[in-house]
Amino acid sequence: MKHLVGKVMSKKTKFMGEDVTIKKLSVSQVMEIQEKSKAVGEDENASIQLLQYVISCAVDGADELSTEDFSAFPVDELSRLSNEVLMFSGLGNVTQGK
Repeated sequence: MKHLVGKVMSKKTKFMGEDVTIKKLSVSQVMEIQEKSKAVGEDENASIQLLQYVISCAVDGADELSTEDFSAFPVDELSRLSNEVLMFSGLGNVTQGK
């Protein structure tokens, strides 16, 4: 199994009508997301930052987006994409977002 350490699994999904490639999150990324989600509560800004973190970790090319770039996207599209990442990574409610 050691040869599988660091292997990345990915798939294509739609974002704003275009294909993007998402990757499964690693255990360390999931732990970081869980830690960040504890701080979210009712803070809308922290919620958006968490969305940005999830997408930056898992979507090819998203780590190159600035906060201003990220803010230009529709929030419902970002939420759907984040949910897709979490479901692909084995987290979240599979029926959520459908």
